[in-house]
Amino acid sequence: MSEEPSAILPPRSVLDAFGVSGTPEPLAGGQGRSVRVGGAVLKPAEGAEGEWEWAASVFERLPRGAGFRAPRPLRSAAGCAVVEGWTAAEFVEGRPGPRGQWPGVVAAGRALHAALRTQPRPGFLDRRTHPWAVADRVAWGEQEADVVAELAEPLSALLALRRPVEAAAQLIHGDLTGNVLFAPGRDPAVIDFSPYWRPSLYAEAVERGPDGGWARP
Repeated sequence: MSEEPSAILPPRSVLDAFGVSGTPEPLAGGQGRSVRVGGAVLKPAEGAEGEWEWAASVFERLPRGAGFRAPRPLRSAAGCAVVEGWTAAEFVEGRPGPRGQWPGVVAAGRALHAALRTQPRPGFLDRRTHPWAVADRVAWGEQEADVVAELAEPLSALLALRRPVEAAAQLIHGDLTGNVLFAPGRDPAVIDFSPYWRPSLYAEAVERGPDGGWARP
């Protein structure tokens, strides 16, 4: 039986740069790459060039007490949001949904999207190459996909089902499921921001099951 690979831990130089101390503790969930160190969470800065500096500047300006919480990004003493390929943000308390918490997930998403409504479209969205970003652009008719022969027919059938969407696009969190934390007496906390430029209702629609009910209730 093979052993699970060890978690990637940030080096001491990164911890020192962000001014955090303590023993790194890998966190469950997500892609298993987040690490808690004291009151901070560190994770590798994957994504398009400039994405994490942009995200830090956006979340630094988000209002408090607007129906949701969001972890504040940490910067190094030099003012950088990325140090040696790592980012850091404050640790926020809460238990993850969505089981039994779908109304709260939806409410937190709506509050977040209201706060993001005036944000301009970031240019790096067109440069992202991870599978989720590529699939998103294909689904919205912004990019063609090269697929293996056995997938050509199912993909064509799916693309034929697309219909025009008239709702205005804005900056949204494209992966709310499992990324909203709940703590008694506090607003839900939205973590692991996945930026997309789509109608705000789309962020809710992708959480629904094929029968119209909430996925994974």
